[in-house]
Amino acid sequence: MNIFKFGGASVHNAEGVRNFVKIVQAYKEETIIVLSAMGKTTNTLEEIADAFFIRNELLESKFDALKIYHLDIVNELFPKKDDVVFEKVEKLFNQLHDYLQRTPSLNFDFDYDQIVCFGELLSTTIVSDYLRLSGKPNKWVDIRTCLKTDDTYREGKVDWELSQKLVEQVFSFNNTFVYITQGFLGGTTTNLTTTLGREGSDYTAAILSFILEVEQLAIWKDVPGIMNADPKWLPDAKKLDRISYQEAIELAFYGAKVIHPKTIQPIQKKKIPLQVRSFLNFNDNGTMISSASQKLENQNPVYIQKQNQVLISIRPKDFSFILEENLSRLFSQFAKYRVKVNLIQNSAISFSVCVDNSGNRLKYLLNEISKGFEVKYNEDLELITIRHHDDASVERMTKNRKILLEQRSRDTAQFVLA
Repeated sequence: MNIFKFGGASVHNAEGVRNFVKIVQAYKEETIIVLSAMGKTTNTLEEIADAFFIRNELLESKFDALKIYHLDIVNELFPKKDDVVFEKVEKLFNQLHDYLQRTPSLNFDFDYDQIVCFGELLSTTIVSDYLRLSGKPNKWVDIRTCLKTDDTYREGKVDWELSQKLVEQVFSFNNTFVYITQGFLGGTTTNLTTTLGREGSDYTAAILSFILEVEQLAIWKDVPGIMNADPKWLPDAKKLDRISYQEAIELAFYGAKVIHPKTIQPIQKKKIPLQVRSFLNFNDNGTMISSASQKLENQNPVYIQKQNQVLISIRPKDFSFILEENLSRLFSQFAKYRVKVNLIQNSAISFSVCVDNSGNRLKYLLNEISKGFEVKYNEDLELITIRHHDDASVERMTKNRKILLEQRSRDTAQFVLA
C-alpha cells in the first residue's frame, strides 16, 4: 500500500493536475492520496476569513476571485458536457457563500476552520473527478468523518483511538484501489470542522500511515528533496540524500519548511520510511528519512531562515528574579495564546524570546504580560538557525549583520538578526 501526499503546488493549475495524474497512473498498488488545497488557495481563504470576521467590504471580491480561479481549472480540464464536477464545485462554493452570510461567532479560530477547509474540499473534488475521467477509478473520502480531533480549532488534537477505528473502516480497499482525501482537516465528534495546524497535510499523511501501518510514505514537493537550505534563499543549496528521523525532527522544529513538525513522530514509532520526492521529476529518488540514516552526510551545515520574527525582552518591574514562579507564569501565558517560541534566553532578572509574529494572538499576549512585567520588543527580524555549524557557515550568515541575540550549542547555532 502507498500513501502519497501532494502539496498545493503540484495541482496549482490544469497542467499541474495532468502531471499529478501521470504520477498516480504509474503506480499499480493500493494507494491513498492526501491532497492540499490548490496553489495559494489557503492564503486566499485566510484573507476571506479575516474579512468575514471584521465584515470587510472586500469579502465578496476575494470570494469571487477564488471561485474564478477554481472554475478556470475545471473549464480547462473537463468537457462542458461533464456536468457532474461543475455541479459539485458549484455546491461547495454555495456552501462557502452561505457561511459567509452569517454573523461571525465570538471565536475567530472556529470560523477560520469552517472557512479554510473549503480549499481541500475543492481540490480533492476536482482532482478525484479528473483522475476518474483519465481512466483511474478512485473513491473520494471526506477525512473529517474518520480523522477525529478535539475542539482545539486551528490546532486540533487527534483522538487516536477513535480515529484508528474509523480510518480502518473507511480505508478498507473494498471495491477500490485508490482513495483521494484531504490533508490538514479533521472533525470533532459533533461533526464540526477542525484543522491540524498550518501546513498540516503532511501530518495527515503521517497519521494515516501510522494507523494503516504502510511500508512507506511519500511526500511530493516542488523541490528535489530535503535541501540544506531553501534554494529560493540560497541558490547553491544541496540535496540531502538520507537523514535520520532525529535530524528531520530537529530541522522541522527549527522551521525547515519541507516537513511539518508533527509529521515525523507517528512514522518514527512504527519505523515507516518517509521519502520526500519531486513531482517535477518523479524518477528522482529525493530524500529518504529513516532510522537507518543516523547522521547527515558529511555533516554539511544546514541553514534555516525564519522571517517576520519578534524578539521580546521581559523583566519583572521590581527587579526580582525571573526564575521559579515568574517563569512558570510566563510560559502559561505563551501557551494560553498559542504563541510559538523559537528561541529562549534568560538571565537572573530578564527573559528573552524570539517568536513568530502571530498577529492578534501576539498582541493579546503582550498586553497581558505588560500588566505584570516590563516588556520591550523588536519586530521585522530574521532568525537564522545553522545545524552542524562551523566558523565559515556562521560568518556567511552574520557578516555585516546586526546580531540582537545569539545562542550556540555543539550542533546548533541561532542568530536573531536585524
